[in-house]
Amino acid sequence: MDNLQTETPNRTRKLHYGWIVAAVTFAALLIAAGIRSLPGVLMLPLEEEFGWNRSGISAAVSINLVLYGLMGPFAAACMERFGIRKMMTSALALLAAGLLLSTFMNALWQLNVLWGVVVGLGTSVMANVLGVTVANRWFVHRKGLVVGILTASAATGQLLFLPLLAGISVTAGWRYAVWAAAAALCLMIPVVAKWVRNHPADVGLPPFGASELVRPVPFAGNLFLQPLLTLRSVMKSGTFWLLAGSFFICGFTTNGLIGTHLIPACGDFGIPEVTAAGLLAFMGVFDLIGTTLSGWLSDRFDSRWLLFWYYGLRGLSLLFLPTALDMGYMELTLFSVFYGLDWIATVPPTVKLASDRFGTGKAGIVFGWIVAAHQLGAAAAAFEAGFLREWFGSYDLAFTMAGYVCMLAALMSIRIKRSSLATA
Repeated sequence: MDNLQTETPNRTRKLHYGWIVAAVTFAALLIAAGIRSLPGVLMLPLEEEFGWNRSGISAAVSINLVLYGLMGPFAAACMERFGIRKMMTSALALLAAGLLLSTFMNALWQLNVLWGVVVGLGTSVMANVLGVTVANRWFVHRKGLVVGILTASAATGQLLFLPLLAGISVTAGWRYAVWAAAAALCLMIPVVAKWVRNHPADVGLPPFGASELVRPVPFAGNLFLQPLLTLRSVMKSGTFWLLAGSFFICGFTTNGLIGTHLIPACGDFGIPEVTAAGLLAFMGVFDLIGTTLSGWLSDRFDSRWLLFWYYGLRGLSLLFLPTALDMGYMELTLFSVFYGLDWIATVPPTVKLASDRFGTGKAGIVFGWIVAAHQLGAAAAAFEAGFLREWFGSYDLAFTMAGYVCMLAALMSIRIKRSSLATA
């Protein structure tokens, strides 16, 4: 852990330092999420320049998504051992290095190594587990709201950056889009180093909403063994499997499918790349609203039923998508609003259920494993949709299948027993 700060801020000031940490984390997650939007922008340019097929490029995206998920629990353990600030700065630097090196690639295996492995490892730190860790450390009150806001940044950044990066790619070339993303990462590193602190005790404050200063408990476990031991202990719980299974479907129906393949799907209907990216950005605006509202709702209502409605409504929107693509811009705009409100609104209720069931002490690592399931689903969808597109010449079957599996996730959510909650 970084050395404790010797200065003690003025306790009478109105703004708790936790909000500063949350704001910087929001910005860092926003930029890192923008990096994850690049495969959707680069898929067509890479096809044209190198002649790589869509399933081959999708395989690299799948590797990225698997590592993004599977490394989450270990990233959470590293945050406990080394601190949030060191992990964030290291991850941002790794992402920047991976992006800059990718501008020199000329073979598909290099795409797999740089985008699949290097960028995948970097994004595993800049993921939802970071937001959950920040919220659990710095907030007692408004925790659900903070989780919602930080989760929204992780999804919204991925969508809001798309028009900018797509515009740069179309007008100047895909390498310039990558360089712009790397520059944003480099600018974020000193901001994180200056303003992020690992724990409220580092600045002599209790968490927001608490009255007593609490010193952090030193991490005593093994960085690689502790996440596995935690997984073994929670695997006995039906709640864990229901949360992980529904989150697998969440990933299958969001960034793995829509985030990766909506732009190429629009291209099949003659919709320009920048216009398609604008639709995703439009989703991002409504995702910020929907996910933040979801955090507020998860502080007040039964999270199981929130998940039931989120998955059910998402399924209906995906079933409508093939029709919307065929009909035109008005219908696609309607899809963007409806789907965007629900893009990743599932995270705050899922975090709430996991924290209530397994306790805040385990919440970061447990949620890391749940996110791993999410990313396995995303990786499966990224490859499956590309394969089905090549096989059938259309994305219709991929979108329709995703709509129906959302209905399954809705039913899984209400199968979580109320009696299993609030058990540490």
